Amino acid sequence: MSSLPKPFSVCEGPCESCAARRRGLSSALHQRPPSLLLLAASAATATGLMSLKEHRRLCEGRRNLAAAAIGGRKITHPGKAILAGGIAGAIEICITFPTEYVKTQLQLDERANPPRYRGIGDCVRLTVQDHGLRGLYRGLSSLLYGSIPKSAVRFGTFEMLSNPMRDHTGRLDNKRSLLCGLGAGIAEAVLVVCPMETLKVKLIHDQCSLRPRYRGFFHGVSEIIREQGVRGTYQGLTPTVLKQGTNQAIRFYVMNALRNWYNGDEPRREMHPIVTAMFGATAGAVSVFGNTPLDVVKTRMQGLEAYRYKNTLDCAFQILKHEGPQAFYKGTVPRLGRVCLDVAIVFVIYEEVVKLLNNVWKTQ
Repeated sequence: MSSLPKPFSVCEGPCESCAARRRGLSSALHQRPPSLLLLAASAATATGLMSLKEHRRLCEGRRNLAAAAIGGRKITHPGKAILAGGIAGAIEICITFPTEYVKTQLQLDERANPPRYRGIGDCVRLTVQDHGLRGLYRGLSSLLYGSIPKSAVRFGTFEMLSNPMRDHTGRLDNKRSLLCGLGAGIAEAVLVVCPMETLKVKLIHDQCSLRPRYRGFFHGVSEIIREQGVRGTYQGLTPTVLKQGTNQAIRFYVMNALRNWYNGDEPRREMHPIVTAMFGATAGAVSVFGNTPLDVVKTRMQGLEAYRYKNTLDCAFQILKHEGPQAFYKGTVPRLGRVCLDVAIVFVIYEEVVKLLNNVWKTQ
């Protein structure tokens, strides 16, 4: 019996199961306990029940997972994403709000009536002439109060959705980034963006009136809720969900695709802030051309004359009928400037704040 050949296996390179057998049980006890699956695989290999190819594949998978833990892209904890997103949103809106103001005014300036503004410069000139430089920041408070939770919800939701979808190196597939971005956009639309945008549009539209009714943010909010209830802050929910969903789906998809292209086979490679800003601006530009028509419809549905439209489809039909298809791209230029700057700033600040938090907030 002793002359019978004993079963054996060959493994390319060191693996945990082979090393444990060579060192013996006493040595293996000082190592991290192997999983039940790995112990079963070792036993199956030793008895000849597992093929050499299958054993190699298992060993390779273990080595890949170990490499991912050491050199893969570090996954961002959702708590860090929420905090970093809120900080980034607050800083960004203070920088870019005047472009948002001009874009909204141009979208509200319907062609069916005699247009008040001849273009971007004329809108800025008349606003400053009538209300001073502070006029370009009318409605900022509604966006400032909303931008912090908006960005927090956006990045927090994206990380919560994307973390389980990443591979063993921490890399996120482009198609999955599209779905995660869509989910993040829908979440921020329902929880934050729709009421925030409704208040912003009403405050800006009110300023165009001969006798403005709202004396400020809190007075405007109280009056809107008193007259229309909480439902009055959710005008245009459908186009807002469509807009934000497509917005974030496009932005995260483009940003993730550019990041994957830039990093190549080094998922843990850190991007320079200038590179992040360039990629963010590109993602913002693509989203502008992709969903500005939805933004125009959303703005009309949230204005003071929203009662003229039966629903989202009726609003789109009336715009097309009375103003032509080009009306769906009103305010594209100021929106392009704002969004490119917005997305670039947000992604840069977000990435830098996350790096800072990683140093002071240790998570798994």
